[in-house]
Amino acid sequence: MLSDIEIAQNAEIKPIKEIAESLGIGEDYIEYYGRYKAKISLDLFRKIKDRPDGRLILVTSINPTPAGEGKSTMAIGLGQALARLHKKVVIALREPSLGPCMGLKGGATGGGYSQVVPMEDINLHFTGDIHAISAAHNLLSAMIDNHIHQGNALRIDPRRVVWRRAVDINDRALREIVVGLGGKKNGYPREDGFIITVASEVMAVLCLAEDMADLKKRLGDMVVAYDLDGNPVTARDLRADGAMAALLKDAIKPNLVQTLEGVPAIIHGGPFANIAHGCNSLIATKMALKLGDYVVTEAGFGADLGAEKFMDIKCRIGGIRPDAVVVVATIRALKMHGGVKKSELSGENLDALRRGFENLKRHVENIRKYGVPAVVAINAFKEDTPDEVRLLTSLCGEIGVKAVFADVWSKGGEGGIEMAQEILKVLQSHKSHYKPLYDLDLSIEEKIEKITKEIYGGAGVVFTAEAAKAIKKIKELGFDKLPVCIAKTQYSFSDNPRLLGAPTGFEVTVREVHLSAGAGFIVAVMGDIMLMPGLPKHPAAENIDVDQEGKITGLF
Repeated sequence: MLSDIEIAQNAEIKPIKEIAESLGIGEDYIEYYGRYKAKISLDLFRKIKDRPDGRLILVTSINPTPAGEGKSTMAIGLGQALARLHKKVVIALREPSLGPCMGLKGGATGGGYSQVVPMEDINLHFTGDIHAISAAHNLLSAMIDNHIHQGNALRIDPRRVVWRRAVDINDRALREIVVGLGGKKNGYPREDGFIITVASEVMAVLCLAEDMADLKKRLGDMVVAYDLDGNPVTARDLRADGAMAALLKDAIKPNLVQTLEGVPAIIHGGPFANIAHGCNSLIATKMALKLGDYVVTEAGFGADLGAEKFMDIKCRIGGIRPDAVVVVATIRALKMHGGVKKSELSGENLDALRRGFENLKRHVENIRKYGVPAVVAINAFKEDTPDEVRLLTSLCGEIGVKAVFADVWSKGGEGGIEMAQEILKVLQSHKSHYKPLYDLDLSIEEKIEKITKEIYGGAGVVFTAEAAKAIKKIKELGFDKLPVCIAKTQYSFSDNPRLLGAPTGFEVTVREVHLSAGAGFIVAVMGDIMLMPGLPKHPAAENIDVDQEGKITGLF
């Protein structure tokens, strides 16, 4: 059996010019990055902005498990299946981060015969967007310390610099550091640290900006420190916003690639959903909606994280709405949510499947709270037994949702035809009545509590003294009417990664609250979630290599 990278390397893919032409994009609006990648000029959107939007299909999933769900694979497979049904479709996805690619999770380009290509390029440096975001982020960091060193005209309190540095690699040793050591010539010593680039507010700003002017404004609005009187200091105050925008002038343009079956894919922006808002760029989604009759997009991790933020942050800020949602699951993962160990998943276990179904059920119910119709897509595995298939189909029927089994990993678009047909049927028979979960006029605490109770199934929220103090400051500054972006574990509805299934009655703890004024939301950090992940005992990087001809191996 071929590995994902072998399948991708053996594929015959089209020159990107042909993919652009299939969408009606002329040479004047394409900037080539080799034969198989290109950036799309923002001038194109200005040209086509008055076209009617296509139908937007969001792909999300149950809480992820080590058993695997295959959300990206399913999203790509669905796009390929719709194309086989002669629909004009565009796939819009996030860019992979080097952190998980070199760490535990691996890349994010799908799998099997439902991949976006060139797989190696997309998973590694791609078109340099994330590097540009890192550079812009760290330019601002350098200008903060330089300003303090050069006389500190803004009276920045070195103890209240809230802007950390960023790198797109999992490196736990950089979580807490001290900068400015070595005497007067090296600046003022102070505590600092690194976050992973995909958690940077610059990434969020890029993904929520409407255009270059909006990008510059949002960059300038970012609060980076507080002065000795407790007033916020912004990137604009430091006169860093213009240079940061200059570093991002190409990164703001969406990237065009293709699937293994030649379906156009726009891949742009990559915030994590467990520590950021988890959606590809708003520019990419809006452009895709003008170029295709159907747009398949995804949100990071489970629906309690990525889909919630897609609905409550991205759609609200961008003025878009999903027409349907696909919730992805596997029988294996549901059995794991039902208490089965990973090593025992191959055996039939109907009781565990029934218990684990509660996780899927809650996600479907949550999607309905937004007024959007849902379909369940089951990523099929060869060890799924007929009785397990019948049981899951029946359980989904009991809650009024159709479960469609798909094998897009081994069959590509052909394996997702039934799923695509069901989506088309839902789009024809059900109208989306999208609405956000909460009103922005609610207090910060009320917004967090509503998400906790309505989406997570929790009983309440505990705010640490530090979090309560931060919320008070945000209210004083007049930013309390922004949406909230919750950073928590992806593995559970709760803030405890070991609490699987669909727990109830638990409390979550908000230990930190941060203002992301440029992005336009408030970040609430729950439990032990880290803004800088670490590498596992045996990181994926140990198996990645390249030969004399430049052929990469070990990437997955």
